[in-house]
Amino acid sequence: MNLEIDNLWVINIAGIEIWITETIYNTWIIMLILIVLAVIIRFKLKNFKIVPKGFQSLIEGAMETFDNFADNTLGEGFSDIVPWFFMVFVFILSSCLFSVFGLRAPTADWATTFALALASFVIMIFMGFKHQKGKYLKTFFEPNFIFFPLNLIGELAKPVSLSFRLFGNMLSGTIILTLYYALTPLFVQIGIPALLHTFFDVIFGALQTYIFVIISLMYIRGAAE
Repeated sequence: MNLEIDNLWVINIAGIEIWITETIYNTWIIMLILIVLAVIIRFKLKNFKIVPKGFQSLIEGAMETFDNFADNTLGEGFSDIVPWFFMVFVFILSSCLFSVFGLRAPTADWATTFALALASFVIMIFMGFKHQKGKYLKTFFEPNFIFFPLNLIGELAKPVSLSFRLFGNMLSGTIILTLYYALTPLFVQIGIPALLHTFFDVIFGALQTYIFVIISLMYIRGAAE
């Protein structure tokens, strides 16, 4: 395990260098696995039954749980953005879980977490104008127009703080595990790392996934209301 993000390949297109980093490579791996799983699930549910049993019941239970979670956080009228945040939830959680197998989590790279936070910010702005129209723009000048710079900075700080929260927490686990492997002899690297990975990658990762998604949903609800 290494704290530095390696640059695996450099692709030159029309004189422009495109760096394929470890983060991008690992993201592709996770995306490929999730796409394959989605295709398998789609074929498994080809013969849809009104009364679900077995695998169909498991999948429907997972989807219903997330839908209820999103609806309770957002309220009514936001069903069109729930699939996006389900994808974000699954991707972040998968990034954490695959770290158990030695795959560096893409969320331990700020470029990934900022991209996810920026997408949430764009959805927040869109939903604000969609539901409030001109009233949303008016909130930037409340309680007085002289507060516009502060209100604007406050809004722009949301994706930054959201991205750094996830990035910092995921990187902290990577740092601790890296230090453990680097500073301990080989004979104590059997067994104990499994407990550390379980805490930082599974439990802590699931918690940070939940926090990122619920804060994003709350930002959107606040803008829309």
